[in-house]
Amino acid sequence: MIIINPSKTIILTIIIACQLMVILDASVMVTALPEIGRTLHMTTTQLTWVQNAYTLAFGGLLLLGARAGDILGRRRMFSVGIAIFTLASIMVGVAQSSEFLLLSRALQGLAAAIATPSTLALLSVSFVEAKERSKAIALYSAVAGAGGSVGLILGGLLTDFISWRVGMFINVPIGIALLLMVPRYLPETNKNQGQFDVMGALTSVIGMTSLVFGFVQAASSGWDAPVTLISLALGAAMLVAFVLIEARAKQPITPLRLFGNRQRSGAYLGRFLFVGGNFAIFFFVPQFLQNVLGFSSLEAGIAFLPFTTVMFGMMYAMPWLFARFGQLKVLLAGIAIAIIGTALLSRISVDAHYYPQMFFPLIVMGIGAGMVFSPFTTFGLAGVEPRDAGAASGLVNVAHQTGGSLGLAILITVFDAANRSGGTSKADFAHSASVSLTGSAIFLTAALVVVLVWFRPARQKVRRPGLEPDRDAA
Repeated sequence: MIIINPSKTIILTIIIACQLMVILDASVMVTALPEIGRTLHMTTTQLTWVQNAYTLAFGGLLLLGARAGDILGRRRMFSVGIAIFTLASIMVGVAQSSEFLLLSRALQGLAAAIATPSTLALLSVSFVEAKERSKAIALYSAVAGAGGSVGLILGGLLTDFISWRVGMFINVPIGIALLLMVPRYLPETNKNQGQFDVMGALTSVIGMTSLVFGFVQAASSGWDAPVTLISLALGAAMLVAFVLIEARAKQPITPLRLFGNRQRSGAYLGRFLFVGGNFAIFFFVPQFLQNVLGFSSLEAGIAFLPFTTVMFGMMYAMPWLFARFGQLKVLLAGIAIAIIGTALLSRISVDAHYYPQMFFPLIVMGIGAGMVFSPFTTFGLAGVEPRDAGAASGLVNVAHQTGGSLGLAILITVFDAANRSGGTSKADFAHSASVSLTGSAIFLTAALVVVLVWFRPARQKVRRPGLEPDRDAA
């Protein structure tokens, strides 16, 4: 097929459409979780795997997906990922058991890991000029907020009036449209000769999955349970093995040189921690709204509009804020604002009302989150050589997905620990959710500390002129 030379607008549209499909998949499930639990007889702790099965496969295989794009071509892998994602979405929609549902969610994560690295890599190489790239990244990040809003409301609407299963079928027409557009409009990138770092991919996936499984088991079985201890030990060992493999591999999926830049490393770790706290909010708050305040699925989705609308609206303020204060100051302010909003939200109780106790904190959190992700993405890609574009963009998403999985696993442990009596009343759920949201605020605070420390200017030794080296040393 003859490739038509595409404009940057069309390239950005395709990239954003893929991002929208991935975001819709996650957000549609959020308001449907209580109904999924009732339909498939899953507890609150088991429901974490509806999200974690997806995010762990996504985050754990992203680096291998990025490498596949470098070697086999990013357009080809983009198409393969979209095709598998579309098929897996149908599988989720027709799932009749929790086991089949989780398997299908993991397959969706695998597909997203194949397709997503190509999006940021193509964005990085297509928008080279700083101001142009900043606008493209801002729009890319804002779609996450807009897609989240649409997904939350649409998921609630479909769950209330038809079925939560229908929400999964939304991805099908988007996926088909992308499969038709990609060969015509998206150019193939240069292919690099190389090898797949399979052992690196396996150790990273097994390591993160074991850690998350260990924390989730701690919530249900206790910290001293053999399965908990074995899972945590295996996870730590696999991650150590991953680092050793990457240090020695000729063509690693994660070139350790990417961590040579301190600010870039801080962006990865800061994003990991920030999403670890932020992601759990989308798990606990919708269930609090439905289980404690009696909201319907649709009402729970609409209740998140203050957060997602403000977050999306911040896109229009970001260029001015960057020009006026610089990206680092905006990032620090955004994290601080998000901490304040989360701390206020953590004061929920069984006697709470949505307005104003939750309404205004959600607005504050939306402002903060809207100021954070664009700078984190920019710093995560800063100074990356073209040969590492795929790996660097993969790391941005790895930090996002694995941060969400590990954060939720830790906070579901906090949730269960807070409910010492094992009660199932509204008061028990409200108390546990409040304590978990306090844990979210602690995660965000840790992200703020990372940025303050990692982004601190390095000290430079000042050498006095006119002195001989040996005399100065003497």
